[in-house]
Order: sequence, then structure tokens, then C-alpha cells
Amino acid sequence: MAELLSEEEVDERLPAGWERDGDEIVRTYEFDDYLDGVEFATHVGEVAEEEFHHPKIVIDYGTVEVRLTSHEEGGITDKDVRLANLFDDER
Repeated sequence: MAELLSEEEVDERLPAGWERDGDEIVRTYEFDDYLDGVEFATHVGEVAEEEFHHPKIVIDYGTVEVRLTSHEEGGITDKDVRLANLFDDER
């Protein structure tokens, strides 16, 4: 089981472009084309499956919102920050 990060740790380690929203971290990626967003969401899903840590993904025209939390631990952990960085690498 992963350890919950303190509020200070989350603030220090949160990747650029990500924000804290309660017990989640969230980022909205922007795209010029709907299908580019769908393709990105597919990559996010593949990475999440490899890591066995699954985000909430909301696809809209021109945007893809990704939300991460560690439900079992009840908040934000290293796993969430690690995946946020991996998702940014996919962009």
C-alpha cells in the first residue's frame, strides 16, 4: 500500500499544469482536434493499465481532463504523482 502524501508533499511534487482538487490531482489537456484528444486518452489508458492505477478520464471536444487519486489510501500518493508525470510524457 502506498502512503498518503502530506499537503506540503503534494504541493512540492505536483507537476506543472496539475492542480489539487480535494483528494485528487487534476489536469486538463487541450487539443486542436477531437480525435487527437481521443488518441491521447487511449495512451493514458494504456499507461494506467501497465501501472495498474486508473484515472478518471473525461474527453470533450478540444480537451481531455485527467483526475488521479488513490482510492484505497483515501487521497493522493506517490502513485498519483508518478502517473501524472508519465501522462505528461505522453503529451
